[in-house]
Amino acid sequence: MAAAWAVLAALLVAAQVASAAPVIAPAFLWAPKNYGLHSDATKEIVHYQTVSPKSLAKSVLEEGGWSNFICSRDDAQKNVDVAIVFIGSKLHSSDISKDKQVDPALADTLKLSFTSSDFSIAFPYVSTSNDEKLENSLLSGFAENCNNGFERNHITYTDTCTVSGQDLYKYPNLDAINDLVRYRKISTDGKTDLIIFCSGGFQSLNPAKSEGELLSQLVYMLENLGVKYTILYASQPSGLENPSSKPLGRHLAEKTNDTKTGLGKCDGECLVKSTLLEGTFVGIVLLIILISGLMCMMGIDTPSRFETPQES
Repeated sequence: MAAAWAVLAALLVAAQVASAAPVIAPAFLWAPKNYGLHSDATKEIVHYQTVSPKSLAKSVLEEGGWSNFICSRDDAQKNVDVAIVFIGSKLHSSDISKDKQVDPALADTLKLSFTSSDFSIAFPYVSTSNDEKLENSLLSGFAENCNNGFERNHITYTDTCTVSGQDLYKYPNLDAINDLVRYRKISTDGKTDLIIFCSGGFQSLNPAKSEGELLSQLVYMLENLGVKYTILYASQPSGLENPSSKPLGRHLAEKTNDTKTGLGKCDGECLVKSTLLEGTFVGIVLLIILISGLMCMMGIDTPSRFETPQES
């Protein structure tokens, strides 16, 4: 009986550890046009460092240029009409390199949007946890990195979001989002709407749609209305994943015929690994030369004594 209780306790501890383990998921940021989000050409940039949701929020603000219209600043510019944060729940980092996708429509939409946009950044390794909703982590990250906050803009949510500390109207369907985006296009108040589109879409959605269908429909709506927009897709999947046993393919950084010149350059991690590899090869070559020289010297056979020359 005691042994059974001990096994049960061990299983409970293992379950608690597993529930707290981080899940690695990707995030993608893109805009069909640059809209002045960054002074340089930023297209198909991939960051392979593992980042937290708050670090992701900081990168989106600084490198992604969202601070220009999200943060409450006197010189804030309305570069875009709406900024979308789409929270998914299906995609793991390791799923990107798989031939068979769990949600093919999602993979196709992300791939097409990422490669065809003038402004696109990928974060393949975002460490998420079930302890806090991803939408809360990103919003708190925005607030921490905006010195004056970001309340000057409108922040709206779909009704599947569970945002703590926020008592704002949540939109129940895509038609309401459509009306909001249409109004934002003609608005002259200089503000940008931040729309948090949470996993599942809407509570009243019937029949249910996959993430790929929802994201594709949302992108189509934005394109059809002709608004200036930028989208951050981030996933918080349930379930465990070991990034060391499921390495992410680096195909996102590979240079293709459609990629602009200079995008095939080695990133920071690649430079470190290439330097270590070069040093290893040089060390092996020098070691082989040293061993060969010692073996040659050991093979030289000299006499132990020499005969005295004869007198003539």
